[in-house]
Amino acid sequence: MSDVVYGQREVKRARYAVAAVFAAHGAVAGSFATRVPWIQDHAGVSAGQLGLALAFPALGASVAMPLAGAVSHRFGARNALRGLMALWTLSLVLPSLAPNLLTLCLALFTFGATAGMADVAMNALGVEVENRLDRSIMSGLHGMWSAGALAGSAAGTLAAHLGSDARLHHLLASGVLTVLGVSACAWVLDLQPAEDEAAPPRFALPPKSAVLIGAVGFCAVFAEGASLDWSAVYLRDRLEASPGLAAACTTGFTLTMAVARIAGDRIVDRFGAVRTVRSGGVLAVLGGLLIVLSGHPAAAMAGFALMGLGIAVVVPLCFAAAGRSGPSPSQAIAGVATITYTSGLVAPGAIGGLAEATSLVVSFGLVTVLACGLVAFAGVLRTADRDRPKISLPDAAVRDRQL
Repeated sequence: MSDVVYGQREVKRARYAVAAVFAAHGAVAGSFATRVPWIQDHAGVSAGQLGLALAFPALGASVAMPLAGAVSHRFGARNALRGLMALWTLSLVLPSLAPNLLTLCLALFTFGATAGMADVAMNALGVEVENRLDRSIMSGLHGMWSAGALAGSAAGTLAAHLGSDARLHHLLASGVLTVLGVSACAWVLDLQPAEDEAAPPRFALPPKSAVLIGAVGFCAVFAEGASLDWSAVYLRDRLEASPGLAAACTTGFTLTMAVARIAGDRIVDRFGAVRTVRSGGVLAVLGGLLIVLSGHPAAAMAGFALMGLGIAVVVPLCFAAAGRSGPSPSQAIAGVATITYTSGLVAPGAIGGLAEATSLVVSFGLVTVLACGLVAFAGVLRTADRDRPKISLPDAAVRDRQL
C-alpha cells in the first residue's frame, strides 16, 4: 500500500468513523429483521419457503466476500468502503419489494452479498486502525454494530406497531442510513495500493492461518446462532416457561453480548486475545452445562447469559487475528468471515434437526462441546495479542497493508 502518513488525531478520527460505519451496517440488519413477517405476507410464502429464502443472505455473503479485497485494491480502501456501504444500505429496500419466492430469494441473495463485502471492507479498516493505535478496538466496533442493530430493530418495531408498509419504512430507513454510512466513510483511512503492488485474485481459497482462526469463530458463531434462535424455544418446550419469560431469555442473551463487546477492548488490552478467549470459553462451557443440566428457567437463563458473555468478543478477535496473519489482510478476513457466516447458516438447522432426532438437551450438549473448542484452540489467536512490540504511529502509517 502507499506510504501515506497519518497523525494521531487522524487515526483517532478514523476510529470513530469506522465505529459509525459499523453502527450503520448493524442498523440495516436490525431494520430488516423486524419486518420479516410483513415481507413473508407480501411475498405470499409459507414458513418453510421463508426458511429457504432466509438461507440466501448467508449464501450471497459467502460467494461475494472474497471479492472485497479486489474491490479495495481497485478503488482504494476509502472509496471501496463508501461504495460497498451504499450498496448495502440501498439493498435494504429489495426484500420488501419481492412479490414471490423466486424474487425474494434473489433479493436476499443480493442483500447478503452486499452485506458481506461491506463487512469485510469495514473489518479490514478496523484492524488497520487498531494496528496504528496499538490497542484493541475490534470488540468495541462489533459492539457498535450490535448497538446499531438494536436501534434499527427498535425503529422497525415501532413501524410494525404503527402498521406501516415495509416498503415505505425501508425506503426511508435506507435513505437515512445511506447518508449516515457514506458520510462516515469520508473520515476513514484512505489507503491506496502501491503502483507496483499486484492485484489480489478475485476468488481464492483462504490461507491456512485463516482456516484455523475461522474454526474458532465457527464455534462461537454456532453457539450464538443456536442461542438466538432456540433459547426461547428451549425455555418454553423444555422448561415450560411462559412466552414472556422465554422471549426475555433471548433479549437477555443479546444484551449480555452487546455489553460484553463494548467493554471487551479493555479486557483484551489487559489480558491479551488468547487468555480472553480461553476464559470466555470456560464461561461458555459453564453456561452450556447450566442450560443442559438445569431444571428451572432461571438457571437456564443464567446459562444463556454466561454463554453470551463467553462468546461475545470471539468473532472480533478472530477478525483482528486474521488481519495480522499474513500479507493479505482482506483475503484472510474474507476467509474467516466466510467460515463464520457458514456457521451462522448451519447452526439453527443443525440444532433443529438434532433436536427432532433426539432432544433439545442433546442439541445444546453439542453447543457446549463446541464451546470447549474455544478453550482448546484459543492459541491460534495469539497474533491478535497486545503483547506484540509497540509501534509508533508514524511507523505504523508507513506500514500500510493491502486492504
